[in-house]
Amino acid sequence: MLVLALDTATARITAGVVHLSDDGPVTLAARDAEGARAHAELLAPAVAEALAEAGRTRADLDAVVAGLGPGPFTGLRVGLVTAAAMGDALGLPVHGVPTHDALAAGVPGRLLVVTDARRREVYWSRYADGVRTHGPEVVAPAELAARVDRDLGPVDRVVGDAAEKVGAPAGMPGPRPGGLVAVAAAALRAGTVPGPLVPLYLRRPDAVPPGAPKAVTRA
Repeated sequence: MLVLALDTATARITAGVVHLSDDGPVTLAARDAEGARAHAELLAPAVAEALAEAGRTRADLDAVVAGLGPGPFTGLRVGLVTAAAMGDALGLPVHGVPTHDALAAGVPGRLLVVTDARRREVYWSRYADGVRTHGPEVVAPAELAARVDRDLGPVDRVVGDAAEKVGAPAGMPGPRPGGLVAVAAAALRAGTVPGPLVPLYLRRPDAVPPGAPKAVTRA
């Protein structure tokens, strides 16, 4: 099974062509670039380059997997709209997976995933041998550091593009294509019909519907 994997939930743009075999996902080609403010401009070329490097075309694809976040609204929306549009145009199933789960895929031990939420906040999730035990949530970095010491217990490793904001070394800033496909592997193999792509924004929208018009009284 040939799968296109996309993620734009972090400051990085991930696009890759992955062969899902009985032994697990094998990445044939991948693109990983910094693009916090340029997801829309960089994602389509990254997809085209990954397909060309893998020696495949869009017609060869069997499915699409896209990261659902959590992530900032604009960047996350680019990846999900692109995935949905490709699925619709090519008649392919599009599976959404949490971006933090993809970052944690295949990582043993106690793991903390921390990604940039902007506005002086971070998104975080905690894992034990790849299984999410807490999160995702959005908090200030200092609050997360306090919770690790007080409530969550020690962790063996911190990954994500905001790891340094909680005092951890930088490492694995965004999900890899193989990790995205690994999270969706069971559903892909079973031929499960995916549900709608529901992004994990975690914040209330800044824009809200207008309220009822104010009553006007005569003087």
